[in-house]
Formats: sequence, C-alpha cells, structure tokens
Amino acid sequence: MLNMDVRPGDILQMKKAHPCGSKTFLVLRSGMDFKIRCTSCGHEIMVPRLKCEKNIKKIIREEPQHEL
Repeated sequence: MLNMDVRPGDILQMKKAHPCGSKTFLVLRSGMDFKIRCTSCGHEIMVPRLKCEKNIKKIIREEPQHEL
C-alpha cells in the first residue's frame, strides 16, 4: 500500500466530523503519525498514519503563486 502525499501545511477534509462539528484539519507534522489541528476549535490530535489515511476524504493544498 502506498502512502498518501500529505505534507505539513495541508488541509485535510475528513469523512467523519470532529465533536465540534468541523471536518477540516491542518497538518502540523507528518511521519509515522500525523499531528493535526482542528480548524474550528484548535484542538491538536496525534493520529497513527494508517488510521488517518483511511479517514481522509480530500487533501486541500494551496499551490504557491508564481509571479513574473
């Protein structure tokens, strides 16, 4: 099984909501575990990589704007 390309700074839209009602989390650290922060209430959670990857619905990544 290939690992998803999840980087610090990405926003993850999850299948299940956090108890506060938000489904989006900011990735603070990635590795064997993810450290994610709820974008609504600010609660930080350490989640094992496999468990987190199973619950990801969409990865929202802002690409840097290149100016000429």
